[in-house]
Amino acid sequence: MKTSAIRALRRKLAADQPVFGLWVTLESPTITEMAVALGLDWVVIDAEHGHLDWKEVVEHLRAAVRSDTVTLVRIAELNVGLIKRALDIGADGVVVPWIESADQLRQAVAFAQYPTEGLRGIGAERATCWGQCFVEHTAEANEHVLVVPIIETVKAVRQVPLMCQVPGVELMFFGPADFSSTAGHRGQWEGPGVAEQILQMKDTIRRSGRNCGLIATSNDNLRERQQQGFRMIGLGLDTGLLFRSLKGALATFGRDRAVQASLVPAGPAAVPPLPRPPESMRPDRPEVMNPVGSGKHIEISRGVNFECLVGNHNRAKNLTTGIVTFSPGAVLPMHTHPFSESITLLQGSATVEVEGRAYTLKKLDNVVVPAGMAHSARNRSSSEPAVFHIAMASDSPTRTLVDKFFPKRAMPEDSTGQPGGERVNRFATAKRMTPGPNAEFIDCFNDTLMPGIEMSGGYGLFHPGGRLPAHVHDFDESICIISGVAKCVVEGRHYTMSDCSTALQPRGRVHYFINESNSTMEMLWVYAGPKPERIVVDERCATPEGNPWK
Repeated sequence: MKTSAIRALRRKLAADQPVFGLWVTLESPTITEMAVALGLDWVVIDAEHGHLDWKEVVEHLRAAVRSDTVTLVRIAELNVGLIKRALDIGADGVVVPWIESADQLRQAVAFAQYPTEGLRGIGAERATCWGQCFVEHTAEANEHVLVVPIIETVKAVRQVPLMCQVPGVELMFFGPADFSSTAGHRGQWEGPGVAEQILQMKDTIRRSGRNCGLIATSNDNLRERQQQGFRMIGLGLDTGLLFRSLKGALATFGRDRAVQASLVPAGPAAVPPLPRPPESMRPDRPEVMNPVGSGKHIEISRGVNFECLVGNHNRAKNLTTGIVTFSPGAVLPMHTHPFSESITLLQGSATVEVEGRAYTLKKLDNVVVPAGMAHSARNRSSSEPAVFHIAMASDSPTRTLVDKFFPKRAMPEDSTGQPGGERVNRFATAKRMTPGPNAEFIDCFNDTLMPGIEMSGGYGLFHPGGRLPAHVHDFDESICIISGVAKCVVEGRHYTMSDCSTALQPRGRVHYFINESNSTMEMLWVYAGPKPERIVVDERCATPEGNPWK
């Protein structure tokens, strides 16, 4: 046990300074040596998930010996034997997963302390210098051993105030991914509402005089987490940091690819970026930035107002997009279009009905209605407005009212539509992909998902620093920034966008979006073509001097 390192960690925390560390999952002790050489405050050696065996764990512990880097071992479960073994081979403490109650936490502390305070047996292993330092080690171990619970289930939320009363615990860690899973958002790092709950628990822990932490998702997220009050902050997992570096380097050359569970790269091998767009794609119009309030307003039904942000009025081709606001209780009657329509709920509570099938939507749920299918929408609230983003595969949209009666049927909350008919994308469970560094996309509609559809589109989440490479499309594109702040770069021209501001990128214009803020940015993108294809070009094409069309 490195008491000097533990004291140094505690001094920083007492001064309200962050302590930074690394989560180790790979077997090479060189990784921990690097962490020590860089002066990291702590490492967690993960013996819960992955393939590390006890021989490899002890090699990581040896790599940090006589350093000021605290070494913790994450055990597989709350178990006296596992805690005893991790501490006997020289760990400065244990990280205990899936702690859901104060009683479990008290048990973990007892397993980590010698009698009479606890239940830990005395072993002649590394911790006691193979039996040569029984007196010295046992005299100081109970005072210095670190027991760090991971709070990673919804069930633990109500127990946090009681956990904060357990003696012998000064640090707590959060597991957002498992927390999201137990909240019904499996596969998401922080599903809907999870980030807010974690911040609330963090405040409770801080008020008790204790500190808490988690793993950051990016360099900018490190600063954000420090500002939020987290003090035990992980720079990342060793594997995650390696992936981040590799993908960032590959993205520079347009070679970044998503990884699949099969460990086979997704899609065909990427091709190097073109030095410039094909001359056949020379654009005939400039880009247009359209803040909310600048578009054409149409009252399409009583209490239902459509602001057209991209369409015929600004020379869009085969595409209309905009924002529709429903007053409290407003209804848009049943109608059809001779083209497909995408409907995404941005705010409020609403129902979209397609030929009698009624879908209750949550925020960012999306319904795509094929051409010719009768549909309607209504605001379920009698006091609050409902706001939609809509997209139509036409630059001159029309609609035909329908008076046919359809037997109404309330669809299950997880319904995803009808084969050959409407498609419903449930935001909480939609499949995500990684199109670029620090970015997550959801494909909502295209000709693979809905054969015969005339357009394609979806949702994009850009973490701090997230971006796509410079690229062009062989069709017009609409991009609506629904949260956060985005920088749009078009051939060297820079635009700042937020609050549902919508860009029209004509065919052939070189552009990309980047999130330069410390918060996430979200967008809805729609292509006036059925395949979500982009042609990556040299980054210089997005600069004033490299503009290929000047």
